[in-house]
Amino acid sequence: MHNLSAERLGYPTQKPLALLERIIQASSNPGDVVLDPFCGCGTAVAAAEKLDRRWLGIDVTHLAISVMKSRMLEMFPSAAFQTIGEPRDIGAARALASQDRYQFQWWALSLVKARPLGGEAGSKQGKKGADRGVDGIIPFLDDTTGKPKRAVVQVKSGHVRAGDIRDLVGTIDREQAQLGAFLTLEPPTRDMLAEAASAGFYRSPGWKRDYPRLQVLTIEELLRGTAQVKMPPAYAPFKQAERVGEQAEQGRLEW
Repeated sequence: MHNLSAERLGYPTQKPLALLERIIQASSNPGDVVLDPFCGCGTAVAAAEKLDRRWLGIDVTHLAISVMKSRMLEMFPSAAFQTIGEPRDIGAARALASQDRYQFQWWALSLVKARPLGGEAGSKQGKKGADRGVDGIIPFLDDTTGKPKRAVVQVKSGHVRAGDIRDLVGTIDREQAQLGAFLTLEPPTRDMLAEAASAGFYRSPGWKRDYPRLQVLTIEELLRGTAQVKMPPAYAPFKQAERVGEQAEQGRLEW
């Protein structure tokens, strides 16, 4: 994939969608099943969905699954698929956090559709210290300038305290972000919520609304669907995947 390609999602081994379409058309019929056991950012399954094949995609990292889910929803808003192996309750979330904090971090970011930072695409390992206090970002547009704005996201799986919130306020200022979200596995303390409230509000010029500048959300709330980041609509949680157009006619393969 060329470095300047509009399709590029940040995966070093990403292939052009047109290439996978050609391979799938040459080797299968509509309705057949396509299996990609190392699916990465999901180019093969995206091509399979576009060409009316059923598909199974497998990957070992929550980073890859997060990227692929976002890509499929962007390209095929009405696509129906099931993700197997992700935490579904708070007990499973705690188990993942105890096994691998980076995998937990990437999975947690997917709950708010944030773009992960501080990790190698396709790798099981994160980069300690590379994120400078930012685990993910959610870009958005809310004025006529067309200049992207950002909500920065931080994930904590261990003990949390009010100082963590003060640190995130400093990160928001340093990164010149408009909003911040603090995702925590443990319940926040009263002092943490007070610190978050003292951060004030961001006024959206386009939506004419005030949004809390720093928001604390628990993993349990996100799993239950009772909380979400309050912000202007995100224009793309990852690089915009091109929406699928009309597909070409294909003759049936005879075996």
